[in-house]
Amino acid sequence: MAENYLLRVTAGPSYDPSTHQQVLVNGPNSVEISSEHCTARVNVRIQNYRGLPRHSPTTSSYFKQPSHEKDQYSIAFTLIPHTTIPGTSLVFGNDFDSPVRDRLPPGFQTAFKIVKWAIDPGLDGDVYADKPYLYGNVGSSINILRVGEKVDQSSSSSSEGGKQEWKIPSYIHEDGIEEGGDGDGEKVREEIGMPKGAAERKKWFLEKTHQGKWAFERGRVYRGDFFNPYLDFNREFLPRIPTVVVFHWLEHCKVQYGK
Repeated sequence: MAENYLLRVTAGPSYDPSTHQQVLVNGPNSVEISSEHCTARVNVRIQNYRGLPRHSPTTSSYFKQPSHEKDQYSIAFTLIPHTTIPGTSLVFGNDFDSPVRDRLPPGFQTAFKIVKWAIDPGLDGDVYADKPYLYGNVGSSINILRVGEKVDQSSSSSSEGGKQEWKIPSYIHEDGIEEGGDGDGEKVREEIGMPKGAAERKKWFLEKTHQGKWAFERGRVYRGDFFNPYLDFNREFLPRIPTVVVFHWLEHCKVQYGK
């Protein structure tokens, strides 16, 4: 049945579709998102993509990298929070605008337990709710987390009303993101004891006490990449789930997947 569906990816600062812009999947440029809460860029890559818009590239050089040859998709982002966000409050995950309980395959509960055990122990939610969701702390959920420097005045500007607007530095991009830090971002990680390795950092963030030590600082640049080889958007996923929000920052910045 997958051939009866087409995937369309949009990005915007809220759940309101009127605030969204269409994403060119596997395209060279990231989509910029701005709201009172954050400034962000998102780049979505899907292997063997056959969705909308029709002229979208079917793949990306991203999947030629040795570390991503088996991955099916990537959601890479840059984020500058406009206010400091406690490490316990920022989540990454999926939510749905309508029930999916009648579309879940047999054995879903068992499969979900395996996913929590093997892939993301911090994942939690209710897939049987009227508006189902699955969230995990962003620190334990995303594959790659890179902490950058704070944006200085020369990297920001003021709007006509005199309100400061944050700008992502031109040298920052959403390709080839590696675990670690830039400038004093590495020191920020070290000061709270955050491990250098990605797998170790994800495990470290499962502890509530560690989440409490961390904060996404106002004006600091953060980059991340979420990817895996388990979800194929061109096959069984599409007929089962009509709409899924796959990237969520406290309802402030997100990428939405839909038919």
